[in-house]
Amino acid sequence: MSYAVVGAGKMGRWFTRFFLKEGYNVKVIEKDKRKFPIIKKDFGINATEDYSVIKDVEYILLTVPIDNFEEAVKSIQPYTRREHVIMDACSLKNEPVKLMHKYLKTSLTLGMHPLFGPGAKDIRGQNIILTPVKDREREFAERFRIWLEERGAHVYLMNPKEHDELMSIVLCLPHFIGLLTCDTLIEFKNFALAKKISGSSFKMLITLAESVASEDEEFYATIHTSASKAELIEKMFLRKCRQWIKIIEAKDKKAFAEKMRHVKIRIGEIDPEYIKSYEKMYKILDLINDI
Repeated sequence: MSYAVVGAGKMGRWFTRFFLKEGYNVKVIEKDKRKFPIIKKDFGINATEDYSVIKDVEYILLTVPIDNFEEAVKSIQPYTRREHVIMDACSLKNEPVKLMHKYLKTSLTLGMHPLFGPGAKDIRGQNIILTPVKDREREFAERFRIWLEERGAHVYLMNPKEHDELMSIVLCLPHFIGLLTCDTLIEFKNFALAKKISGSSFKMLITLAESVASEDEEFYATIHTSASKAELIEKMFLRKCRQWIKIIEAKDKKAFAEKMRHVKIRIGEIDPEYIKSYEKMYKILDLINDI
């Protein structure tokens, strides 16, 4: 079995390593020749600019930024055939899936979103979403789901629209909260000291905030401005902030406690497992403190 990985960025290299570890032949296609020595050093294979090499493989994985996705699809189109299975790893699915259907009419295409970054050591325990649309795609997605789950991944199937709406919560909201937290804390001259003497809650928050701030800004600019419900969710968050601030400004302890009690009740109804989060937090903090 053979794969062509189109794009030698961090996720492209992650999947190259994964497929090689699985024993597959892998070809890497990359426009930026500066990345060729990295591919050679890391994997002992030669990257190429030549898209025609995909004629010799069975599977193609597109790991390029969303803004470059249409160009990449157009580049591989002349060399594709009906037998090819072509997947993408974009963080949004609606537009990439439409573009694959538009330009790759004969090949089997499938939207895939690995919900982890290049720092993941293995696929075991990681979440992956597949977004089949047509019957042929759904049949392959079921087989691919089994293959991924045999290797320890947690796989979910949904349509591209549903996926993109969920990403407004799963990706955009924590990034928005983390970014605003950093943007707030950098205004305080004692931030470094606060971090040094911080308690458990602040340690968790600052770990999220600083990890978010270290992410690729172009990637998240695209996600925030393209995810279908991002603006709606973020405005809702700010609306909730204003409600809480109003209570704090009024120094209304009773209203604060009642509102917090209501949140506890509602989250317990939605997620009965939420009470375990306190215990999980300390397990995570133990790992952070060991680093």
